[in-house]
Amino acid sequence: MFPAAVPEIPAASVDKAAAYYVNTLGFTFDWGDEQGAIAGISRGNCRLFITNHPFRRSYGNTGPILFWLNLESKAEVDELFEEWNTAHAKIVSEPEDKPWKLREFLAADLDGNFIRVFYDFRSDV
Repeated sequence: MFPAAVPEIPAASVDKAAAYYVNTLGFTFDWGDEQGAIAGISRGNCRLFITNHPFRRSYGNTGPILFWLNLESKAEVDELFEEWNTAHAKIVSEPEDKPWKLREFLAADLDGNFIRVFYDFRSDV
């Protein structure tokens, strides 16, 4: 059994990206800074690493990226959308039930990385 994956979010500035995730998206700052080139943030069981170009240079991984947040209900998707919208997050699309049986919305961060928030309602009665 694997633990939850921890996405690495590419950013021009670790400090500015972390501030957006904390102040706008409601994450907690856990550790790190621009000088160290990496920071860890979290919200509940979700952990993310934010890295700047010097950290990623030797690996060749660049952005932007897209990562998915799997919530527990349609109501949670709608509630998080309202929270982020009220906080003036960069909303790309509003919550919608998709033909592939996911309720989802799309948001972006300061560096153009995308966050797809969803709930899989295929098994709902």
